[in-house]
Amino acid sequence: MSRLGPPSRTTAVRPAPEDAVPPGPRCFLIRGQLRRPLALTVAQLRERWPQRRAEVVFDCTTNGPQHHTFEGPLLREVIDAAEPAFDVRRRKDRSRYVLAVTGRDGHHAALSWAELDADFGDAPVLLATAMDGRSLDAAGSQLVVPSDRCGARYISAVTGIWFGTCAPPEADGFRSGGPGPGAS
Repeated sequence: MSRLGPPSRTTAVRPAPEDAVPPGPRCFLIRGQLRRPLALTVAQLRERWPQRRAEVVFDCTTNGPQHHTFEGPLLREVIDAAEPAFDVRRRKDRSRYVLAVTGRDGHHAALSWAELDADFGDAPVLLATAMDGRSLDAAGSQLVVPSDRCGARYISAVTGIWFGTCAPPEADGFRSGGPGPGAS
């Protein structure tokens, strides 16, 4: 429930202590099948893109219902700036892409590009720059999925976003029209 204001394979790896981020603005990477991969801070998210506002309520398994107000740009607009490697004129091409978002604690979640694309789901997913009126500059951006009833895809302290396609099932030995996985 939310109200909005104006409109390859990867593995999560925790950084070793020597790879720790130095003090200062936290930067996260947007990479994958993009023409212009990006490295961004929360301040840059705030300065480069229009800020949207989302009042959300989601269920947290450990703490019960959570009520928050987030501000930040639409994830779709940030990814558009990185120039996805698909043909924008071909809807079926765009519908094959996915995003994997990872947080500092190793938590990660997947979204489909079709969820975000205005020709499909047009979901107003945010990369938050503020939560409840407080800047997230020190903590890092947060993925906000206002349509989700549970908070599992709310990723705190985003460290990276991977954008690309996954191999179709046929590439993994599964053939359409035949018996399904595990059949003998």
